[in-house]
Amino acid sequence: MSNNEEKKANQNLPVVEQIRREALKQNLPQINVGDNVQVSVKIIEGDKERIQSFEGTVIAKGGQGISETITLRRVTKGQGVERIFPIHSPKVADLKVTRRGKVRRAKLYYLRDAFGKDAKIKEKRER
Repeated sequence: MSNNEEKKANQNLPVVEQIRREALKQNLPQINVGDNVQVSVKIIEGDKERIQSFEGTVIAKGGQGISETITLRRVTKGQGVERIFPIHSPKVADLKVTRRGKVRRAKLYYLRDAFGKDAKIKEKRER
């Protein structure tokens, strides 16, 4: 679609829908449940801005469009930590898939009770 055709198509949409489409990120990797993902988050402290990364296993995906979220879980010093990230948020600077997981469930909430070898997820092999 050329730029003019895109503008004409957008004129027929409601204003809210136009804003949603503009806010969607285009260069996101394919993220599935079971993958290990590193999320770089913009943190503002006073007048300084820095990027902090959070790496964990995707245990759930939710929403669609602009409200799509992923829930990441990791265990730090024996304590389980879960964070929910809206993937189209401007606070999320970068998403990287570090490892593909092989799972047969849509939600991996059973990992909350598992520890040690039970909490491991097999790696998906590329063919």
